[in-house]
Formats: sequence, C-alpha cells, structure tokens
Amino acid sequence: MTGGPATAPAATGHGLDGATARRRFVTVSFLFWLPIGMSIATGVLLFTERGMGLAAIAACYAVHSLTAAAMELPTGGLSDVIGRRPVLAVAGLLNLTAFTLIGLGAAVWAIVLGMGLMGLARALSSGPAEAWYVDTVHAHAGPDADLRTGLARGSSATSAALALGTLLGGGLPWLLGLVPGAGEWPADTTGGLVIPLSVPALLGALIEVVFVLYVLSALPEPPRPRTTLRRVVGGVPAAIAAGLRLGARDALIRRILLTASAAGAALAAVELLTPGRAAALMGAAESGALVFAGLACAGFLCSALGSQLAPLVARLTGSSERAVLVSLGLVALGLTLLGLTAHSMSTLATAVAVTGYGLVYLGLGAAGPNENDLLHRRVDASGRATALSVQSLSLQLVAAGAGLAAGTLPTGPLPWLLAAAVLLAGALLWVRCVAPVAPENVRLDRDNRPTALQETHPHA
Repeated sequence: MTGGPATAPAATGHGLDGATARRRFVTVSFLFWLPIGMSIATGVLLFTERGMGLAAIAACYAVHSLTAAAMELPTGGLSDVIGRRPVLAVAGLLNLTAFTLIGLGAAVWAIVLGMGLMGLARALSSGPAEAWYVDTVHAHAGPDADLRTGLARGSSATSAALALGTLLGGGLPWLLGLVPGAGEWPADTTGGLVIPLSVPALLGALIEVVFVLYVLSALPEPPRPRTTLRRVVGGVPAAIAAGLRLGARDALIRRILLTASAAGAALAAVELLTPGRAAALMGAAESGALVFAGLACAGFLCSALGSQLAPLVARLTGSSERAVLVSLGLVALGLTLLGLTAHSMSTLATAVAVTGYGLVYLGLGAAGPNENDLLHRRVDASGRATALSVQSLSLQLVAAGAGLAAGTLPTGPLPWLLAAAVLLAGALLWVRCVAPVAPENVRLDRDNRPTALQETHPHA
C-alpha cells in the first residue's frame, strides 16, 4: 500500500452470526446514548443555573455541532483505516471527560471545552458501530442480507436509551430536591461545583466506563494490514475525498445528505427551545427539567416506535423512498403544531404541542432506517463509515446554524415555523423515487475513489 488507506477486510465479525452481531450492535447503541440522554433534560437548565443566557447556551451547543461537523470526515476515514473498535473506544473516553467537565464546570471555558469534546466523540461514534454491524452481517450472509431490521433495532435501542436516560436525568435533580439537605450537601462540600442539575452528567461519566469496556470486549475485528502513523495520516484525507465524491456524484446520496441537513434544523429547534417552554410552564428550573424529561422520554419512545415501524412503512408505501417522504411529512406537521401553540399555555395548546413533539420524533424515527438502508446498498465496506460520517456532517452543520438562529430569533412561532419549512423542503426531495444500486456497483478503487457510480433514474 502506497497511498490510500487499508482496504476493509471482507469479514469483520470473527464468525459472528447475524443475530449475535445485531444484539451487540443494539447493546453498543444503548450504552453510548444512555449517558447522553441523561444530560439532555438538564443541559440547558444546568447552563442557565451557571449564569448563562439563551444566546450563550446556543453558542455552546454550536461548539458541539461545529466540532462534530469539522471532525466527521476525518474520523470517519480514520475508522475505515484503523478499525471500528478503537475509534469507538476513544469516543467513549472523550465523552467520559466531557461529562465530567460539564458536570463540574462552573467556568464557561470548562463548559465550552466539554461541549467540544462531546462533539468530537459524536463525530468518532457516528459511523463505526453501524459499519461494524453491516460488515459483519455481509460477511456472514452476503451483500443481499437484510439490513433494515437490524438498523431499525439499533435505532430503537438508541431511542430507548435516550428515553430512559432523559427520564433518569430529569428525575434525579427533582428527587434530590425532595430529600431535605440532599440538594444542598453536594454544593456545600464541593464549593458549588456539584449541584442537583449536574448529577446526571457525572453519573453519565461512570456509564461511559462501562461502554468502553464493552466495546473492547464485544466487537471483534480481524487483524487489519499493518500500518504506520504516516499511512494512517495519509489515508484519512483519501477517505475524506472519497466520501465527498460520493455525495457529489451520486444523486441518491445527495438526497440523503440534504435530508440529514433538514433533520438537523428540526432537532436544533426542538432541543434548544423545548426546555425553556417546559420551565416556563412549571415556573421553576427543577420542575421544568422533570417535565421536559418526561416529554423527551415520550419523544424518544415515539422515535423508537417509528424505527420499529420503518420496515412496515416501507412495505405499505411501496419503497424506502416513499417511506422517507411520508415520515418527513409527519415531522414537518409536528413542528408546525409546535409553532402554532408557542404563545399559549392553555390546556388545549399544551396538548397540541405535545402531539406535535411526538410527531417530530415518530417521523424522524421512521425515516432513519429507510434512509440508511438505501445508503448501505449504495456503498461497500471500504467507505461505509466515511459515508455515514458525511451524512452526520450534513446534520451537524445545519444544526449548528439553526441552533444559533433559533437562539437569536424572538421567542414565539417563528423559529418553529422556519424549521418546519426546512423539513418540508427536505421531504419534497423524495417525491420522485429512485432505483437503488447494489453496493458492488459503487465501490472505491485502489486510490479510494468511487467507481462505477450510476446516476439514479425515476421508477416507471
């Protein structure tokens, strides 16, 4: 090998069958996202308690998104070069450090650094686990093996972890407040570093230790060709260029990337604006965190349900493309309902807003497995993690910009309706169906360039 990265081995599971690989993929997905879920309910409110305004909080989340975006392609290429397992383990260690900084950080620089490290971990984790699963299934059952079921279960595990984590993260500060002295004692003994709202992040750091140990023990990979630091550094840019060419030259992948961008706008608006609405409804940060935790838990359960329904939606609509169209239409409807109820806290408006929130996550959950099924049938193992990283890059870049915009726009319907318009535009990309291309028709040559790429054609 003289220039490009090491070619991914044909078999990556050391004889693991599809069911075992699926269980391990589900477990890794659950363990990675559980601590992140624990920090969701309290993140915005914790930063508020530290004295930060909404615009500053939006800037912190933008640091996360921009770091993830900047590192998506380099880290995706790194996984294709040195393997999935070591990259996932490093992601867990980075998250461990990030949650510790966020939980203990009273200074803005510590919070910003923690968000940046979490963004780097997000970039590292965005492709390797799924790439490991798909490679293992292909090695065991061939390139025509069913992927959608395993991808749906992995997505459901992610949503379940976020739901449970959010419920735990929102409930812990509230429970500490019920016990006399329990909330004040950590703050008094640590000089204010540990407050009830920071406990979920610190507990999440402990879970990251379990994640790293599981990754190192449960995701076997065959030995890759021996490489050097020079080859690794030289191979990553080649993988990056290959990923960019995939998006530039293939019409179906372009649709997937643009759809990911639209989803990023929706998630940025929901994650930034919903905690404040919950706190305003309840009148206090801790009780607002609990309400938001319950709401987010319900949202992630809707996402898990949507992921489980993804194969059924594809069968009922006739194709994965139409399934994505219908699913994203639900997301746009949900954002519209959230926007129309932004100025009211009546019982009816709250019920409509909760319904809209559920539709957002139900639609995103149903769209994801169908999009990724199309993606995995478009690329082969040598560039799979890179392709996933390009997809995540699209989401993170738009999420960063949308979050900053939502933080500066006046509160009310406008931010929600703008996000709904972006989502609707993403849905309309799928009005015309395309013919899938088998992965063996889109592979990387020895210089890591896509070859035999076929432009998509509408179905008759």
